[in-house]
Amino acid sequence: MSRIQTTFARLAAEGRKALIPYVTAGDPYADVTVELMHAMVAAGADVIELGVPFSDPMADGPVIQRASERALLKGISTADVLAMVRTFRQDDASTPVVLMGYANPVECFGPDRFVDEAKAAGVDGVLIVDYPPQECEAFAARLRAADMDAIFLLAPTSTDARMQEVGRIATGYVYYVSLKGVTGAGHLDTAAVAAMVPRIRAAVNVPVGVGFGIRDAATAVAVAQVSDAVVIGSRIIQLIENEPRERVPGVAAGFLREIRAALDTLQLQASSAGESA
Repeated sequence: MSRIQTTFARLAAEGRKALIPYVTAGDPYADVTVELMHAMVAAGADVIELGVPFSDPMADGPVIQRASERALLKGISTADVLAMVRTFRQDDASTPVVLMGYANPVECFGPDRFVDEAKAAGVDGVLIVDYPPQECEAFAARLRAADMDAIFLLAPTSTDARMQEVGRIATGYVYYVSLKGVTGAGHLDTAAVAAMVPRIRAAVNVPVGVGFGIRDAATAVAVAQVSDAVVIGSRIIQLIENEPRERVPGVAAGFLREIRAALDTLQLQASSAGESA
């Protein structure tokens, strides 16, 4: 089992939901990312999604776009992102790290080299936004051969056929984009999420994480009641983008601690219900 699969199995046995924060590598300061990753784990993160900066992040809203632009201006490259993961692994051998990004940097790096170096760095999964499942079976197979997970997005517009395609090759978890639009946009309709997740579960055999639009503890709990994980990115970047460097890890950790505590109330409620049954 991969680190991602092991983590989700442990959380399921504990009756807990996964908390997956996203940050862009090299933002808001080039040298803060590894420290920020450790702070998020200490605050209760179960998996970290680390964004690979790209000049045209078409699925992302203005908040994450700005993060990519800032990182690129600092010269952060794919190789730098992998170096950050290697450094993180020196002190954390258990928390899964997922690289999230776009096809262009992978193609420029070379898919085979990317997989080899990601594995050597300690990456656990890869989510490439613009790699449709039917066009990247070979890449997904390379990842699986290296004990890494191929993670895919699903959206409110995904057809049953698309979900079945994803279910055929996805490992680790799938990431349900709860809104039509870009990251950080719109108002999260938790009822619509609750209606969609059972359709996804019927097509895939991996945990379902939900992201886009989760900005506070209340929405995180609402989403966690029907999913296996909550993914939060834009809100974290908003909180840290204008902070001085020394405050960045603490600000992100403080926010995630609130989310973690709220998610863990679901475990307590389930335990209480079981005892009274």
